[in-house]
Amino acid sequence: MSNATPTPIHPVIAEVTERIRQRSAASRADYLAMVEQAGQHAPQRKGMGCANLAHTFAAAPVNDKLAIRESRRTNIGIVTAYNDMLSAHQPYATYPEFIKQVAREAGGVAQVAGGVPAMCDGITQGAEGMELSLFSRDVIALATAVALSHKVFDAALYLGICDKIVPGLMIGALRFGHLASVFVPAGPMTSGLPNDQKGKVRQQYAQGLVSREALLEAEAQSYHSAGTCTFYGTANSNQMLMEIMGVQLPGSSFVNPGTPMREALTAHAVRRALALSHDGEQPTPLGHIVDEKAVVNGIVGLLATGGSTNHTIHLVAMARAAGVLIDWDDFSDLSAVVPLLARIYPNGSADVNHFHAAGGMGFLIRELLDAGLLHADVNTVAGAGLRHYTQEPSLETGTLSWHDAPLQSGDVSVLRPVAEPFSADGGLKLMRGNLGRSVIKVSAVKPEHRVVRAPAIVFHDQQDVLDAFQAGQLERDFVAVLTYQGPRANGMPELHKLTPALSVLQDKGFKVALVTDGRMSGASGKVPAAIHVSPEALDDSPIARVYTGDMVVLDGQTGELRVEVDDATLAARSVTVPDLHHNQLGTGRELFGLFRHNAGNAEAGGSPLFGAALHR
Repeated sequence: MSNATPTPIHPVIAEVTERIRQRSAASRADYLAMVEQAGQHAPQRKGMGCANLAHTFAAAPVNDKLAIRESRRTNIGIVTAYNDMLSAHQPYATYPEFIKQVAREAGGVAQVAGGVPAMCDGITQGAEGMELSLFSRDVIALATAVALSHKVFDAALYLGICDKIVPGLMIGALRFGHLASVFVPAGPMTSGLPNDQKGKVRQQYAQGLVSREALLEAEAQSYHSAGTCTFYGTANSNQMLMEIMGVQLPGSSFVNPGTPMREALTAHAVRRALALSHDGEQPTPLGHIVDEKAVVNGIVGLLATGGSTNHTIHLVAMARAAGVLIDWDDFSDLSAVVPLLARIYPNGSADVNHFHAAGGMGFLIRELLDAGLLHADVNTVAGAGLRHYTQEPSLETGTLSWHDAPLQSGDVSVLRPVAEPFSADGGLKLMRGNLGRSVIKVSAVKPEHRVVRAPAIVFHDQQDVLDAFQAGQLERDFVAVLTYQGPRANGMPELHKLTPALSVLQDKGFKVALVTDGRMSGASGKVPAAIHVSPEALDDSPIARVYTGDMVVLDGQTGELRVEVDDATLAARSVTVPDLHHNQLGTGRELFGLFRHNAGNAEAGGSPLFGAALHR
C-alpha cells in the first residue's frame, strides 16, 4: 500500500462534510448511543434463557452446536438475498455452506440468519410489479431486522447485489450497528452484446423497424449468464458505493462469479468478519464505519463514476439509518468540484468489466484521495484508512494478497486520472424553480441537449406517453410532464421504459425533455430528465398545476426548472387528481397501502420507515 503523504482535503469536501455533521449532530448522537448500548451486552446469547438458547443450535452440526452453546466462538449471521431466477443472486446458492466451512477453519461458526426478497427492476420495467420496487427496499430492511432480532450473532455477512437489495440490507444492518459487518458481492457476468448495440436494437424496436424476436435475441445476448448485469446502473453503483464506503473488501466489486478470485475474496470476507467482531483482533462495528465522512465518500464515488440517480434517494435513506442527514444540496455542491473519471454505459460504451480491467476501483480511489476529494481517515472492513482501497487483490499459488493498483489507466476511454477528466464536474445537478426541487443527471446528455424550452404535454401514466409516441403525436418539440409517479401516488416506479421512445424523438432533431416526480434508473441516458420532483403531485404541488401547452424551461446547465406561468395564476389553478385506484390493486399492491400512505418525499429517501422515533 502506498505511503504517499496525505493530501489536504478539498475545501468544498470539508465544508459539505462539516455542515452534514452539524445538521446530523442530534440524530447521530442518538444513533451512536443505541450502538453503544447494544454492544455492551455482547455476546448477547450468553444472557438468554436456556429454552431460548437451545432453539438457536438445535439443528446445527455437533461441533457448531457445542460452540454456540458455550459461546466460545464468534457466531456469524448470514443474511442472504439468494434466489435462482435472478442472474445477480443465483451465485449465492453455494455461499452459505462455503462460508460456514471457512468460519470453522478460522475458529468461528456461521448460521443463515434469514433471507430477504430480491426483485429485479429489469423484469418489472413498465409493469405493475415496478410499483413495489422502491418499497421492496424497506421490506428488505425490515426482513434484515427480523433475521438479526434473535440476538445470537457477533458479526454478520450480507449477501446482496442489486437495486433495492443492498440499500435495504444496509438500512437493516445499520440498526444492528454494534455488529461487525461485511458486505459480500457475487460479481458481474462476463461481457455479452455491447451495450450500445443493445440500445440501438431497443430504439429500432420502438420504431417498429425490427421484430420482437430480434429484440429478445439482443437482450438475451446481453443478459446471458450468472452475475450482475454489466451496465452501470443501480446494481453496479451499489457495489462501487459499498467499496468506497469501506464495507466491502478492496477490489471485490467487479470480480466475475465462479472464479478462484471470487471464492478467495468471499473466504477473506469471512475472516475479516471474525477479526472485526467484539472478540476479534480489530473490533470495529458497522456503526463506527458508516459515518458522515463515509457517506460523503459515497457521494463523491457516485459523482466521479456517473453513478445511478437512484442513490439520490437510496443513499439518503441509508445515511438516515445511521443518523446522518444529507440532502440534494450536498450532492449538487459536491458535484461542482468532483470530476467525472469514468465512462461506463450508459455514460459511455464500456461495461463494468472494462472499467475493472482498466484499473477499476483501486485506480479511481487513489486518484480521488491524491486530489483531496475523499476522506482518508475513515474506518473500513479492511482496516483503518481508505488507503487500503487503493490496492487490488491477486492470487499467487492460491494465496490471496493485495498490491497497489496500476499507476496508469489501462484505457483512458473508460477510466481517467483527475488531471484529465471526462468532465470537470460530476454531472449531477440540483434543479430548482417554481416546480419544486429535483435532480438531473447530465453526464450522459450531450451539451447541445441539456437546455430545453418547449411546451408541456402532461401525462399521468407512462403508457400514455408510449401510446402517444406510437400514434405519431409527439413529432415536435415538447417537455413530457409525467405526474403522480411519486412514492405516495404509486410507489415511484422507474420510468426507464420511456428512454427508447424519447431518444428516437431527440435523434430526429426535436427538443425533448422529461419532468416527473417519478424515478429514472441508473440506466437513464441521453435525454434530459428532471426527476424525483419534490413535493410530488399528490402533495398538491406545483407540478400538479402544469397544463398542457404551458412553456416549461429545463436548464441542465444552470439548474433552472420552471413553468412560465406567474405565481398567482399557478397557485389559483385547480388540481384534478387522476383515478389512482388501478395503482392500488393487483400484484400485491393492495398490501402496500400503509407504505404509500406513510412514505416520505424523495429528497428524504422516499421511505415510510424514517419517522422521528427512529433516532430516539
